[in-house]
Amino acid sequence: MAPRLLDLVHLTTWAVCAVIKLPQLVAVLRAGSAWGLSVSSLLLELAGLLVFLRYQIYYGYPLKTYLEYPVVIAQVVILLCCIMHFSGKVRRALFYAVVFWVGWYMLTLKKWIIDLAMNLCTFVSAASKLVQLQHLWETKDSGQASALTWGMSVYASASKLQT
Repeated sequence: MAPRLLDLVHLTTWAVCAVIKLPQLVAVLRAGSAWGLSVSSLLLELAGLLVFLRYQIYYGYPLKTYLEYPVVIAQVVILLCCIMHFSGKVRRALFYAVVFWVGWYMLTLKKWIIDLAMNLCTFVSAASKLVQLQHLWETKDSGQASALTWGMSVYASASKLQT
């Protein structure tokens, strides 16, 4: 691809990632319910995002190669908090926060841990989507699942393959 086209794809990917979870969040807030969304799926997605971010920081990659990840992570955390609130599991959210906080530091205890975690990152991210799809299949109702969020996710993933 031409360098200018790659720059455009990179810029649009960053823009999509800046708002990727907002349609989902709006749907949940409007409905006052998280019906149709899988907490397990979001936890897996968050784990994959955090591992990727930690890996990039650990190896000193340039900020522009992972700048969208903190933004997406913040959106996933806010969405998880809303889901926990609407499902009455606020205390469980604190438990998950502690687990992720400890995991963040454990990833870099040894170099092989962060390397192994990064190698598993793609599988974890794919698993998060499969868990959500399984949840939708079992409930036979998409509830508050946002097609726009899924579409933006497909675009961001496809564009990352190109850039």
